[in-house]
Amino acid sequence: MNLVLFDLDNTLIAGDSDVAWTQFLIEKGVLDASVQEIRNLVFYEQYKAGTLNIDEFLEFQLAPLARHSREELDAWNAEFITRCIHPMISPAARTLVSEHLQSGALVALVTATNSFITWPIAREFGIEHLIATIPAQENGAFTGKPRGVPAFQSGKVTRLEAWLESMSLSLGCFDQSWFYSDSHNDLPLLQRVTHPVAVDPDDVLQTIALEHGWQILSLNEKM
Repeated sequence: MNLVLFDLDNTLIAGDSDVAWTQFLIEKGVLDASVQEIRNLVFYEQYKAGTLNIDEFLEFQLAPLARHSREELDAWNAEFITRCIHPMISPAARTLVSEHLQSGALVALVTATNSFITWPIAREFGIEHLIATIPAQENGAFTGKPRGVPAFQSGKVTRLEAWLESMSLSLGCFDQSWFYSDSHNDLPLLQRVTHPVAVDPDDVLQTIALEHGWQILSLNEKM
């Protein structure tokens, strides 16, 4: 059996779902644009530079989940997927995922973005397994805090290994393994698979991919 892992933001979708979610809530009037837009941009620039403090970011990103009922959040999320995420998905991305699923590989979405946002996106691609940052809950309501290790940088490897172990598997059990990502933040996991693939990569990842002879591809075709 083969293992196929996909990053989400700027890889399977042509944009960042965390940034888009915050902007969506601003446009809905749920968040204050004067505060949220600036912080959102600062965090995104830190992410691209590889300097993001994941704990500070999650405190910012998960806080709105704790202020609203699950009913409201679910309704907003459904609208968000239709209005914001669907236009970010290219036919090439859908085809690539479909080919791997049809091959019989074990396929998972591995993303730092929280699972509340990303479960519907995984389902949109037909991916049954999600490794994502988990928003903590109490009595069915979000607390605004993360639970466990965030799926970010080396945390993706930690969370992947725990997921595989839960099925009595490890990376070494697979004949071949792929990880598709756009970001140098994902180097810890890219360096662990047999087939690292740089998808529309940032400058740092492109340089490393060229140096090591990794596959480079684009899913960012016009839709």
